[in-house]
Amino acid sequence: MRALVVHEFGPINSHQIEDAPDPKIGDRDVLIDVKAIGLNYPDTLMLQGKYQTRPDRPFIPGRDAAGIVLAIGSNVKRVKVGDRVNAQVAAGAFAEKLAAPEGRCFRMPDRMDFPTGAGMVTIYNTAYVAVVIRGQIKRGETVLVTGASGGVGLAAVQIAKAKGARVLAGVTSKDKGAVALASGAEALIDLTAADLKESLREQVFALTNNRGVDAVIDPVGGDVFDAALRAVGYAGRMIIVGFASGRIPEVKGHYILLKNISIIGAPLDIHFKMQPDVMDAAVADLFKMFENGQIKPEIMATYPLEQIHKAMDVILSRQVKGKIVLLTGT
Repeated sequence: MRALVVHEFGPINSHQIEDAPDPKIGDRDVLIDVKAIGLNYPDTLMLQGKYQTRPDRPFIPGRDAAGIVLAIGSNVKRVKVGDRVNAQVAAGAFAEKLAAPEGRCFRMPDRMDFPTGAGMVTIYNTAYVAVVIRGQIKRGETVLVTGASGGVGLAAVQIAKAKGARVLAGVTSKDKGAVALASGAEALIDLTAADLKESLREQVFALTNNRGVDAVIDPVGGDVFDAALRAVGYAGRMIIVGFASGRIPEVKGHYILLKNISIIGAPLDIHFKMQPDVMDAAVADLFKMFENGQIKPEIMATYPLEQIHKAMDVILSRQVKGKIVLLTGT
């Protein structure tokens, strides 16, 4: 099979598509003929050795895939050969074939195509954990989503809207704002305004009768986190998804105390490990929202697997509006 193989961590372009052995499966694994692969910002970090985990080399990176089940282990119960599935794995998705644990494979709705299925994995699961499981967003609440035109941000906008929240979208350009508005955001917050700490709060307060937001979903971190924290209202929640800006923020305890703010982490992978039944229910809910027309990945572009470097360059240049998907051509 063809796959992107990392022999040693290094620059994106130092890793090449090459022939690799087909993966072997255990008794609780599923072998997938991969048709589409979701690309995520953390994938670019993984290739460079900058991600929070560093697999033994050589390895095939990639977290998200959609395709057709080719074979199943002897103890697999939830899918069968021929099923159309998407899967989320720790690594291995940047290939024409993928061995995935049964618990990380999900039978897709009939009308979900492979690019959509690949685009529904990490970003929507992450956003669901942030908005629903950890953020506990309720109908009628006002939510600020930062980085709202990116993969996770846009998914969070759609899910929060589907759950009945009023969504403010933090964006850095008009065209990115248009994407967020089309996905259900009610108003935009300009993250490029001068003196962001003051301007972000002023924008939010103008839209909330000086009350602030009930919650912030933040995949950006850095200066955006610092500014958004000041826009949280009394007893609000700050939900940390990630640090796409590159800087992990620090929070002063007295500010949390004075405004009775909750700071909440929303990591995805540990939920699959510690609460697999919860994640099964989450994926089922996401598929239901998809079938009801409430959510759908915004596929900005597709590239053949052989052009993975070009696709990653789009992500690193921060030009993504929605999701980029790779196609295997098989």
